[in-house]
Amino acid sequence: MRKGASWFNVTSLVLGFAFLYLPIVLLVIYSFNESRLVTVWGGFSTKWYVELLSNQQLLDAAWVTVRVAFFSATLATALGTLAAIVLARSGRFVGRTLFSGMVYAPLVMPEVILGLSLLLLFVAVDQARGFWTIMIAHTTFAMCYVAVVVQSRLAGFDRALEEAAQDLGCPPLRTFFSVTLPIILPGVIAGWMLAFTLSLDDLVIASFTTGPEATTLPMKIYSQVRLGVTPEINAVCTILVGLVTVIVVTASIVTKRQEVLKERDMRQAEAQA
Repeated sequence: MRKGASWFNVTSLVLGFAFLYLPIVLLVIYSFNESRLVTVWGGFSTKWYVELLSNQQLLDAAWVTVRVAFFSATLATALGTLAAIVLARSGRFVGRTLFSGMVYAPLVMPEVILGLSLLLLFVAVDQARGFWTIMIAHTTFAMCYVAVVVQSRLAGFDRALEEAAQDLGCPPLRTFFSVTLPIILPGVIAGWMLAFTLSLDDLVIASFTTGPEATTLPMKIYSQVRLGVTPEINAVCTILVGLVTVIVVTASIVTKRQEVLKERDMRQAEAQA
C-alpha cells in the first residue's frame, strides 16, 4: 500500500489553497502600492493607510460595523447557547420540531428572503431602520450558527459531572456556570467568533435593514467599488483581514490552552483517585 500524498493530491491541494487565498494575498500586497492605479505596481508605500485615517466616511462605516458585529455576536451567542441547551437536553417535547425548525431556518434560507422579511417586519411595527435594526437582523441569522456549534459541543458532554455537583448541594444555576459553561466554553467562543465574522461580512441583509444613519463597511465598500477600486479600499480590506486573523488566532490559542488545562486536571484527578 502506497504511503504519502500523491502528486495529484498535492497539486489539487495547492491549486485549492491558491484559489482561496491568492486574491487575498494580492489585495494585501496592492494595499502598499504607491500608484493610485490598483493594477499597476508603482513601488512600496504606506501612504494609503495614512490617507485612510482622514477618510471620515470609511472610518464611520467601520465603527458602525464593529459595533454591530460585537453586540450582535454577543447576543446571538447567549441566545444560541440557550437554544442549543434546550435542543440537547430537553428530549422530546411539544413543539420541538417547530422550535428546531425556527432555530435552523436561517441556515438554509436565502439572505434576500431573510432580509426582505425583516424589512417588512420593521415596516409593519413602524420601527425606524438604523443601527438597532441591523443588530437585530444579524442576531437573527447568526444565532443558528452558534446553536449548531454549541450543540455539537454538548453532544459529547458527560452529564455525570453536573449530577455530582448537584449531589454535593450545588444549585442548578450555579452548576451551569461552575461546571457546564467552563466545559463548553470553547464551543461558545467558537460560536461567538463565527457570529462576529458573519456580521462583519454581511452585505445583503444589512442593505435591507439599514437606514440613512447607519452604513456598514461592506455597504460602503460596495458603493465605492461600483465606481472603481481605489487603494484605500485595499487598505481597509487588509485591516479587516488582519483583525479577523488576530481574533481567530487568539481564540484558537485560548481554546487550546483550555483543552490542555482540562486534560491536565483530569490526569491529576485520576492519579489522586
